[in-house]
Amino acid sequence: MFLTSVNLAKAKSKVILVQMLSAAGTGYSFNIKRNRLADKLVMRKKDPLVNQHVLFFEKRKIRSI
Repeated sequence: MFLTSVNLAKAKSKVILVQMLSAAGTGYSFNIKRNRLADKLVMRKKDPLVNQHVLFFEKRKIRSI
């Protein structure tokens, strides 16, 4: 019996890592995980550079997890 190499297809990840950018224009950002099939994230969180709660929008996908 010989072992043969079999090419198995990799499953797509269900979760991706995305970068969230502040709408206040300060350039402050953070990374968060979200479901691959979900809509783009928009969340309200504190921006420490302006010391206020502002909206954060999803800027880009960083990688699959």
